[in-house]
Amino acid sequence: MVKRPGGRSARVRDAVRQATLGELAEHGFRGLTVDGVAERSGVHKTTVYRRWGTVEGLVADALELAAGEPWPIPDTGTVQGDLRGVVELVRSGFEDPELGPVSSAFVAAAMQSPEAARALRAFFEARHEQSAQVVRRGVERGELPVTVDAREVVRVAVAPVYYRLFVAHEPVSRGDADRAADAALAAARAGVL
Repeated sequence: MVKRPGGRSARVRDAVRQATLGELAEHGFRGLTVDGVAERSGVHKTTVYRRWGTVEGLVADALELAAGEPWPIPDTGTVQGDLRGVVELVRSGFEDPELGPVSSAFVAAAMQSPEAARALRAFFEARHEQSAQVVRRGVERGELPVTVDAREVVRVAVAPVYYRLFVAHEPVSRGDADRAADAALAAARAGVL
């Protein structure tokens, strides 16, 4: 039997994914239950248990789907503007009333579940690879040395946002985001990255 792309299976996965995101937004990872996702999605709970098994499976699947989605990579014409734009996307995503709670729940899930941690790491790898094109464009324009590790520049640029939000529990302003991007850019120009 050949699986039909976009058939019932895809509709079920999408309904469960949307329900998982909704439950995470409302209740966080600690309040996420398979029964709650089943009820919210309209998918029978035995189907959800059979296919995803646990809340960790639900989170991992939602992250796997999200990793493949395109991200609006900035193109300002300069590596500084682009890198600042990437960090601002991360910062503002956590500030967004709909996306922020879900993104925070993903990070919380990763701290409590090895399966969710693997899925979050894969998600970040995909995002860093997408974002690395801003650094590669900077190399092509001669703004950065050809030896720069594009993905590492992105990781170093966004790391302070995550530190402030999840370790220090501090707010992150646009100025903080710009400074993080500028510090990563200075390190890249100096050959550190």
